[in-house]
Parts: sequence; structure tokens; C-alpha cells
Amino acid sequence: MAGEPEAGAGTGTETGDPGHGGLGSHPERETDQKRTGNPVINWMENLSEAAYAYLLLLPAFALLTLIAFYPLIRTFIMSLRRDETRGADPLGGFVGIDNYVDILTGNARLARQFVDISLSSSFPFVELGVPFLQQALFVTLGFAILSVFFETVIGFGQAYVLDQDFRGRRWVRVAIILPWAVPIVIQGMIFYLLFQPGVGFGSDLMQWLGIFGPNPLADSQDAFIIILVADIWKSAAFMALLILAGLQSVDRSLYDVARVAGASPWQRFKMITLPLVLPALLVAMLFRTMDAMRVYGLIESTAGCASVPSLTCLVVEAMFGGTRIFATAAAVAFATALVIGLIISVYVFFFRDTEGGLY
Repeated sequence: MAGEPEAGAGTGTETGDPGHGGLGSHPERETDQKRTGNPVINWMENLSEAAYAYLLLLPAFALLTLIAFYPLIRTFIMSLRRDETRGADPLGGFVGIDNYVDILTGNARLARQFVDISLSSSFPFVELGVPFLQQALFVTLGFAILSVFFETVIGFGQAYVLDQDFRGRRWVRVAIILPWAVPIVIQGMIFYLLFQPGVGFGSDLMQWLGIFGPNPLADSQDAFIIILVADIWKSAAFMALLILAGLQSVDRSLYDVARVAGASPWQRFKMITLPLVLPALLVAMLFRTMDAMRVYGLIESTAGCASVPSLTCLVVEAMFGGTRIFATAAAVAFATALVIGLIISVYVFFFRDTEGGLY
């Protein structure tokens, strides 16, 4: 009988009786058991959820800084030096923002690389006597605005058709997406041959209609229209793909409820389709705007930068045109990056969305 209390005491200890010094009387020991001997792991376990998320994103931020921001910073540093056309070193001493001043005032040597009598006031974005960076800037902005607008409208129409259920839809998808698979150089050569006098029927047809001149690829206004049409022909499919993804994510039951409520097709589009597809639409427009602002390959393979100068054309000609004005080229490149960054900021500021809606 004397052994029974001892057995009871042992039972109390195992069950965590507070009166017998069990585990239940020392909760801090459970935390101590979870800790490891590594102070780094212990520090990570004490982080908040937001801090831990940023810690996980740190490698991606470092990689982005290395790939994107470091070349941009180096380009800016190069733009602050003087062009050195002689000697082994392509860059001279520090000149500050003189290269940017020369570009904006038309005193940069890159302006004379593109001066051509064919660039007359008949071209809607170019006039003689205007600093050439402004000419290239207006050409690039005009191309971006017009191409993105028409590609969005056409791409939305294509996506809306592909979102319907009809026989032969897969073949229509192939026909719409096929232009996007064509490489830029091949695309440029197609339109170059199409509007080359004596080779393609496009030049003769447009001249017969009174739209183009005898040599449209050498005329700035005609070449601008040709390049614009070529870009719309190819990139509308890209817009259609992204918009189609947004359309197919819309809950179909919403349309059934709207039909029962007596909503017209326009009301269903305005109140259901457009608000729910708008986030995907804005992302597609943002990507296409950035791509259009960097246009070069299509221009060079179709009409050439001498007919339709863009900001990227200025950079390429300054770097590889044989004049060795690397500092000026870096200034134009950095200015182009600033313009693209400003456009992205406008998108982010004016098209902020919460739960798919604008505010």
C-alpha cells in the first residue's frame, strides 16, 4: 500500500500535473525544443510574414538589379562623358549633361546622320528645322499610340470571336495566331517586297488608288503607314491571345443571369465583359506599348531608318554608323529608357485596379 502514492506521483509527473513539475508547468521548454542551434534559422523563424516574403524575393531583386539596372546605370555614366572619335578610348572626359543638351537643342552630331530632303513637312511628325531627337521622339510616340490603339481594337474583336463556340474554331485560331509566329525580319521582308515598285502588287495598287507615291518605301509618310500596317498585322494576334485568356476566365453564369434580367448584348458587354477583362487588357496594352517604343527591326528590314527614324534607330546609327559617338548614343538610349519608364508610370498611376476594377 505504501507504494501506491509513489505510483500516483509518477502518474502525475507523466500527465503534466502542475504540482509535480511536469511539462505543463514549463511551456517555455516547448519553444526551446523547437529552436535549433543555428542562429540564422532562429532569426528567420522570428520574422514577420511580410519580412519573410521580402527575404524570399531578395534573390530575384538581386538578379533583376544585375540584369536590368546595372546596364542602365552604366549607360547613364557613359552618357556623361565626351565623344572621342580618335584614339583607342571611345569615351573622353566628363562633360556632365552636355550630351543631353546637344540632343535636345539639335546640336548633336547624330542629327546630321538622318538629315534628308525627303524628310519634309509633308510627313505628319517631322519638319525640317526641328531637332532630330524630337523628330524621332514624335515618330516613335505616334507609332506607339496608333499601333497600340488599332491592335487593341482588332485584337479585342478577334478574341471575342474566338471566345464563341462555333464549328471550325480551331482553324480560325490558327489563322489569327499565325502572323505572330512570323519572325520580325521575315515580316519586314514580306512588306518590303510587297511595296517594292516592279516587284510587289501593293505599290502599284496603292498608286492606282492615289494613296501612295511611285516609291512608297522611300517616302517618309508612305513608309510610316506601311510599317504601321505591318506591325498591326503581326501584333494584333498577341493582343488577341492575352485578351482571350481574360475572356475565358469570366464566369459564364453571369451572362445567364444578365439574360434573365433582360440585359441587351451591349449591356452585357459593358457591365460584365469589359470590367472583368480590363486587367488583362491593360497588361496587354502595357506590353505592346513598351514593345512599340523600342521598334527598330521592323523599320530597318522594311523601309530603313532614313525614311522612318525612331529613337532606337538613333541609338543604333550612333553606335554602329561609323562615327564613334558612343557617349551621345548612350545619352539617347538613356533618354529612351526614361520615356518608356514615364509611360509605364502613367499606366500604373491611371490604370490602378482593385479586384479587377478601376479607381
